[in-house]
Amino acid sequence: MNTEKDAARRLFSGPCEFVFGGTDCFPQSDLPEVAFVGRSNVGKSSLINALTNRKTLARVSQTPGRTRQINFFRLGDSLMLVDLPGYGFAKASKALAEEWQRSIFAYLNGHARLQRVILLIDVRRGIMSSDADVMALLDRAAVSYAVALTKIDTVKSAELAAAQKKLEAALKAHAAAYPAIFSVSARTGEGLEDLRLHIAAMAAA
Repeated sequence: MNTEKDAARRLFSGPCEFVFGGTDCFPQSDLPEVAFVGRSNVGKSSLINALTNRKTLARVSQTPGRTRQINFFRLGDSLMLVDLPGYGFAKASKALAEEWQRSIFAYLNGHARLQRVILLIDVRRGIMSSDADVMALLDRAAVSYAVALTKIDTVKSAELAAAQKKLEAALKAHAAAYPAIFSVSARTGEGLEDLRLHIAAMAAA
């Protein structure tokens, strides 16, 4: 296990660069891909930056719904990290929201190298209706996904335990869901090592 952890640390501390951003036409890579998806402002960009020990790799915005394109980041010669635009932004127009969803779903259904989706859920919100819609779609598409419970530094330990228990029960009803939950904080770094280890296991040898 220590060897695996060391390999994960080396992978995420090595070269990582932005390679492409778009909304409808995506590069086909020979590398395995891991995609990050979640509601607007759930912390996707912050988590990607924290995982890769960088501050500005992925753009962080305080304005929900700002990221509209799908961004690809090459992690060494082993893995492609994919930052999908947020969904469920209440102030977005219906047409724009549908455009974002079409873009996300086109990517999910068109990339054979996609190994897993990391679905981010805000610990303070739990599974919301838009999250449930995405989970149902991933189930139907047979796209494997794991849940990362974000912003755990904002709640007390009892609240975190309750949120984890509720989420574990909900995931049992979803065929494509990975059973383990990754509780993380991009701000403090808590839980990041386990998530790095999980993602590194899907990297090319």
